[in-house]
Amino acid sequence: MIKTFNSLFVTMLGLGKVKFIPGTIGSLATVITLYVIFHILNVSSNFVLLGLVIIFIYSFPAVSGYIKDNKNKDPGEIVIDELIGQSIPIFAYEISHGTEKSSDEALIFYCICFVLFRFFDIVKPFPVSLFDKKFKNSFGVIMDDVCAGLYVILSLICFMILSSYFI
Repeated sequence: MIKTFNSLFVTMLGLGKVKFIPGTIGSLATVITLYVIFHILNVSSNFVLLGLVIIFIYSFPAVSGYIKDNKNKDPGEIVIDELIGQSIPIFAYEISHGTEKSSDEALIFYCICFVLFRFFDIVKPFPVSLFDKKFKNSFGVIMDDVCAGLYVILSLICFMILSSYFI
């Protein structure tokens, strides 16, 4: 039973088993889910943070159990790491805007986060590539996406700083 639960967990209820671009599908599902949670259901950011922390912590043993008997230590069907990495810049945006949130502005920002996250997850600049290549375990699977999410935040901060000089 735990093996089935872990399989559903790491594949985001089977989304990762889609044959074509499972990582992108997992990231897109995360963006849509977080938009609904924050802008339609108006769930508290504290509650969302608690859920994300639980997912993050549980993902290590779940991924480890899933890849235990697998020769490929980072199979494409594992997309829980996309949920974690994609959530980082979106959550940062939501808490930085407090209660004053424009749904239209958020939609644009979510799209930018999606594109940037997929870019960094695919290109894998250092240290994303370090985690991806050096750690062939659950730590590497998850942390390369965490780094990609942090790169999105860093990119957006750099853009805001640079744009303030030219606008």
